[in-house]
Amino acid sequence: MYKKVLVAVDFSTGSQKIMKRAIELVANDIEKLHLVHIVESVPVVWGMHSYAIDPVDLQNKVLEGSRISMQEFAKGFNIPEDRQQVIIGTPAPTIREYQSDIGADAIVIGSHGHSGWKIMLGSTANSLLHGATVDVLTVHVPDEN
Repeated sequence: MYKKVLVAVDFSTGSQKIMKRAIELVANDIEKLHLVHIVESVPVVWGMHSYAIDPVDLQNKVLEGSRISMQEFAKGFNIPEDRQQVIIGTPAPTIREYQSDIGADAIVIGSHGHSGWKIMLGSTANSLLHGATVDVLTVHVPDEN
């Protein structure tokens, strides 16, 4: 049985299915679950100051929106704030690093469809598996249109 499970969510409709599988994995012991959402960095390049959108401002707005989404999502599963994290970074390595930081012994993540251009571009779940030092459960969730 797992003692601490990290659940990576993106707030899509599939996140509900991912959480339900994570809850099953810990035999309904919600205390074992920790949530993480990764926000990718907004790239800042020379000359962006001439655009109407400030990239730092945009990043802060995305972070704040993600924190609100996390709170709403977590509330539906009774996950307290001290077990919710929103982090800026590249998804797969950031999830692995956070898993290590909190000492989780498993990761649960969604895996969307693997057809057409998605195979060529890869996926967070696939990238996460490479280099993972703990069990990773990938939950198939249907693609959203």
